[in-house]
Amino acid sequence: MSTKVRVRFAPSPTGPLHIGGVRTALFNYLFAKKHGGDFILRIEDTDQNRYVEGAEQYIIDSLKWLNIPFDQGPGSSNEIEEKYGPFRQSERKNLYKAYADQLIENGWAYYAFDTAEELDAHRSEHEAQGKTFIYNWHNRLKLNNSLALSSEEVEKRIAAGEDHVIRFKSPQDEKLHLQDIIRGDIEIDTNILDDKVLFKSDGMPTYHLANIVDDHLMEISHVIRGEEWLPSMALHVLLYRAFDWQAPQFAHLPLILKPTGKGKLSKRDGDKLGFPVFPMEWKDPATGDVSRGYKEDGYFNDAVINFLAFLGWNPGTEQEIFSLDELINAFELEKVHKSGARFDPDKTNWYNHQYLQQKEDKRLAEDFIEIIKSDEAISAEVEKAGTSLSLEFVEQVVASIKERANFVSDFWELSNFFFVSPSSYDEKACKKQWKENTNEYMNELAEVINGIDDFSSENIEAVVKQWITDKELGFGKIMAPLRLALVGELKGPHVFDIISLIGKQETVNRLHKAVAVLG
Repeated sequence: MSTKVRVRFAPSPTGPLHIGGVRTALFNYLFAKKHGGDFILRIEDTDQNRYVEGAEQYIIDSLKWLNIPFDQGPGSSNEIEEKYGPFRQSERKNLYKAYADQLIENGWAYYAFDTAEELDAHRSEHEAQGKTFIYNWHNRLKLNNSLALSSEEVEKRIAAGEDHVIRFKSPQDEKLHLQDIIRGDIEIDTNILDDKVLFKSDGMPTYHLANIVDDHLMEISHVIRGEEWLPSMALHVLLYRAFDWQAPQFAHLPLILKPTGKGKLSKRDGDKLGFPVFPMEWKDPATGDVSRGYKEDGYFNDAVINFLAFLGWNPGTEQEIFSLDELINAFELEKVHKSGARFDPDKTNWYNHQYLQQKEDKRLAEDFIEIIKSDEAISAEVEKAGTSLSLEFVEQVVASIKERANFVSDFWELSNFFFVSPSSYDEKACKKQWKENTNEYMNELAEVINGIDDFSSENIEAVVKQWITDKELGFGKIMAPLRLALVGELKGPHVFDIISLIGKQETVNRLHKAVAVLG
């Protein structure tokens, strides 16, 4: 085996990539890059009954969007393909029979002719006695296999085309000591292991055989995978021993739990609980059902990477915001937790908020303009109001409101008054703030604002506050009605920033409009 770090992410194309799978890919990627190694994508598509059209491309597109590209995988150069490929298991199926035969020759596997009906009968018999049927050392000589039959009988049955599988021969009376980077030493009694099927009657390998053969031929140095594969670790280590191959190092990642902390977060939980569990939107080719994705819901790819990294891993410091390079430098498998990580939708929004604040206003403004233009109703409102959608103007709007947003999609609700004059006014606020003499003050304020030449926010504020002082008024008598006139509600950024941005004429118009409606 190569001394170079080589890790693989090996999803099955049976549907959209769940964020649990994305986290597995991410941890493999971080580990590989930390150690100057290779990150390989292998598509495990031998189960054609569960294959879903478009799922492989979805996996590749998701990794690309998340900026965790694979070094080797489908589409690799001919040189890489020749040495390690193909990277789709379905294209490697001719490889596996020879390895299954090798295990039979060296006594680590055997042919089994038991029919499904025979096995069901054995299970029923054991259940009736309150026991669990396990096909292994304690009963294999009583069952329908090559260990219990003569070699002549076995050859005769195979020659006759009788259906059969190849089972692994698990050792008896042995204590296996397995090493997991995250979980430490694990002891397994081989007497409880069943003789797993390695090669099926349809001529296809099971996951266990194909997985080990592929990892060996691709020179995988570390197998980093989900906790659900922990029960298979003993068999996989024994298979390496049976082939006389050096086993890779193993690390089993903790489960991602539902927001309640109880139970594994499933593919169905997102639509049910109201948040995405897939990196990108997925349309089921069979039903047409659409599942939400982080990309389409407005999350930034680097925010998704950051919050996924913290599901089961912690650097041991107070730092929570990491760039991808910082994650690579800080990542250690030894700091991955053993216990399950609770998924917190609020925390994912918090991360997106942090990343939104870091983005350039220009980029955010470009995205916001696209949202405005793509919404027919909003676009029509803005066009009717005659408001400019120049990048310079929208950039200033974004700068004034983004600290209150988690997503670019929040911008319109936070800033619509910059583009369109309010069509209504908050009734409760008006009753409280629009007093008997407010009309007089707003009309006079309109004249003051109309006379200002330097229309910077700072200068407008200085002039208006001086006018309030000169008239010996309380600031509350003016500032709240002024905001109501401009916004329609008591919300929004610094009121003088609003005035500066919407301009002199629009400000005066809105003050006169409010007086006419509320007076």
